[in-house]
Amino acid sequence: MKKSFYLSFVVLFFTTFLSAQHQQEYSSAEIYKKIEKLNFLGSVLYVAAHPDDENTTMISYLSNKTNARVGYLSLNRGDGGQNLIGTEINELLGVIRTEELLAARNIDGGEQFFTRAIDFGFSKNPTETFNIWDKNTILGDVVWTFRKFRPDVVINRFNHRTEGDTHGHHTASAILSTEAFELSGKKEEYPEQLKFFKPWQPNRMYFNDSWFFYGSKEKYLAADHDGFLTVNAGEYLPILGKSNTEISALSRSQHKSQGFGSAGERGEDLHFIEPIKGDIENAGKDIFEGINTTWSRVERGKEIGKILYKVQEEFDFTNPQKSVPELLKAYQLIQNLEDEYWRDLKIQQIKEIIAAATGLFLEISTSEEFASLTEKVKINAEAINRSNQNIKLKSLNFSTAKNDVFSYNQELKKEESFQKKETILIPENHKYTTPYWLENSHSAGMYDIPQKELLGLPKTPAVITADFEIEINGVSLTFERDLTYKKVDQIKGEIREPFAVVPDVSVKMKDKVLVFADHSPREIEVEIQAFKNKINGNLSLEIPKDWKISPKEIKVDLKQKSQSKTLKFTITPPKQQSEAEITPKFEVDGKIFTKELHKIDYPHIPLKRVLLPAKTKANRIELKIGGKNIAYIQGAGDEIPTGLREIGYKVDEISGENLSVEKLQNYDAVITGIRAYNVNDNLILHQDVLFDYVKKGGTLITQYSQLMGIKTEEIAPYKMTLGRERVTDENSPVNFLAPNHPVLNYPNKITSKDFDNWVQERGLYFAKKWNRKFTPILGMNDQGEKELKGSLLVAKYGEGHYVYTGLSFFRELPAGVPGAYRLFANILAL
Repeated sequence: MKKSFYLSFVVLFFTTFLSAQHQQEYSSAEIYKKIEKLNFLGSVLYVAAHPDDENTTMISYLSNKTNARVGYLSLNRGDGGQNLIGTEINELLGVIRTEELLAARNIDGGEQFFTRAIDFGFSKNPTETFNIWDKNTILGDVVWTFRKFRPDVVINRFNHRTEGDTHGHHTASAILSTEAFELSGKKEEYPEQLKFFKPWQPNRMYFNDSWFFYGSKEKYLAADHDGFLTVNAGEYLPILGKSNTEISALSRSQHKSQGFGSAGERGEDLHFIEPIKGDIENAGKDIFEGINTTWSRVERGKEIGKILYKVQEEFDFTNPQKSVPELLKAYQLIQNLEDEYWRDLKIQQIKEIIAAATGLFLEISTSEEFASLTEKVKINAEAINRSNQNIKLKSLNFSTAKNDVFSYNQELKKEESFQKKETILIPENHKYTTPYWLENSHSAGMYDIPQKELLGLPKTPAVITADFEIEINGVSLTFERDLTYKKVDQIKGEIREPFAVVPDVSVKMKDKVLVFADHSPREIEVEIQAFKNKINGNLSLEIPKDWKISPKEIKVDLKQKSQSKTLKFTITPPKQQSEAEITPKFEVDGKIFTKELHKIDYPHIPLKRVLLPAKTKANRIELKIGGKNIAYIQGAGDEIPTGLREIGYKVDEISGENLSVEKLQNYDAVITGIRAYNVNDNLILHQDVLFDYVKKGGTLITQYSQLMGIKTEEIAPYKMTLGRERVTDENSPVNFLAPNHPVLNYPNKITSKDFDNWVQERGLYFAKKWNRKFTPILGMNDQGEKELKGSLLVAKYGEGHYVYTGLSFFRELPAGVPGAYRLFANILAL
């Protein structure tokens, strides 16, 4: 029984990484490259903290030049960062960045892993990091990945010996990796993992030094790297038609939500890696020096090697199918290996090579984008043999139910497409499509993942798969394919997206945050969308007793799939300041639905559906506003305009094109969005217009921009220098440096209570130096550090006011933090 569970777990692990969403087809050169990798039995695990921390050049070099199996362990999914392509933050941003990592790995040839750690925002040192992450649990996750992936070599992106020199998550990743190196080979450490994997001791560990630590590539190359191994990762790879650095630039450019588009470089590219653990003697000669990476490292592997090395040597680029008979011989021998790790890994690799060499195309698709439980789905199964090999499709076995097995025994003659339409039933107990790490509520630092077999996987395995039972020249093989939704767009052509299993209905609160400045009632809207025909139910809202809701319940009738209705309730807040969480509840035939189905759709990643609890945070606060009309010049994307509308402002969101003083004078204040000076070229062209607007009596509020990639440093009418300073502790005390300044007194009296319950941080990218005409308003610091005064600066300029703020209003307003609203209203009232 134990062995059976282990085998099914291993199959899940390997097929998750090695089967595509839909079948990829390969050129002869790509098939040959896969044969090279099939014949290399060595692996490297690269370890860092976030999406984008990885050295894609090194990953690509090891995967495409060395032919090693390469994995990247990112401790977290980047949930706490900013988003340059949309308004998603927190969990939804983590989903985007997960898919961007997978897109990057699809280009550079690596595989992707995670721990349960959550990116809770910038951390200044590992001590602070481990106060939020459960170190023992996350260390166990790293050990888990070591034992699962079985790396011969581990490379840390960051230095475990330099605490405080970089992001606390960074150093924490290196600390955890070096400790896991010592623990993963000991059976007494994390013994509960041994029913899944055996202990594993990597051979050696390196630290990958980076030019980023030196400030420039010139300083990096000039630094003393005595004792380091030097790797020239800029080699040209003729089989792939690109330099390795060109491949890595394409990979890094997938991190679009972080603005990391990169240009491909050519020529020498030196990287230095320092041996720090394990076999140090050989480590300085070559990454795999002294490590057996041939088939002889596996018991009974020499015979397999003889066959496959010959296949590689005699590969015919004009007729890849010539290799199939020998590949089938090797496949049968691999099946008999006792080493389960190498057996299952190499079976998956060689099967896809055989399919590619025969031009065997296998696909299951549907014209239906999604289905709910107990619904039937029409499937189109397709199989075609584009070779002279004798191939038979024996059966098709779906993962949905035991009776979804279709027998064919169909000879697949060359170039004759076999297509069959079938119908399957979504079982009543089937899981919905959503990221597995978001299925349960979580703490600030860690996701709750009770299913051990999912731990570390980059994404949830496909909801519906099918096994094609194939016979090639008398040898039986099984190929798993994911069910995909397929359509033809008149402009884009054929489009494939993941098929989804969804709830009967999605419940969506139109406003995620409600802010009441007085006791007046307001209408709120709830959207119900059906994912099934004939939905009849009752909608109600759960709300604290001191808040009033009318009506108590609304009957809803949705006749057609995808139909939606918006229902209105009236909510009355209490007279006193109060906070409430409003939760919708939609009841259908005894079933209760409380979740919203979010749809994330960007062209560089697959369409994603995410189920999260539907809720609205409501705040009754004491708030007055001054001025009404606001212009918001778009930056990287945030929800501040929505928050301002909540408290009574009229906000026009503008691009910044064709700005004029005449247009801007219609507004009481102009705000630039976060990172606007990183992404909005129009601002550079119109700085004089913005400053003239201030001079003539307007208020200009500039929110933070990042130093790296800023398009102009002249963002203020007086000299001001931005820095990287920030305060990461959202509970840090705040000192009022100018207590009598209007921004702290009108129209709302700001007190220390207004800085209670902030989320994630106080702020970031504070001003570092400024002209004496600026008045610093607030002082704050993280524990043990000097006070920073550049979070909020106000200067009179002409008849108006210029304001720079690094306070994280883009997080606080969507989170409904009362004091953040009161302070922002005062800034606008200047």
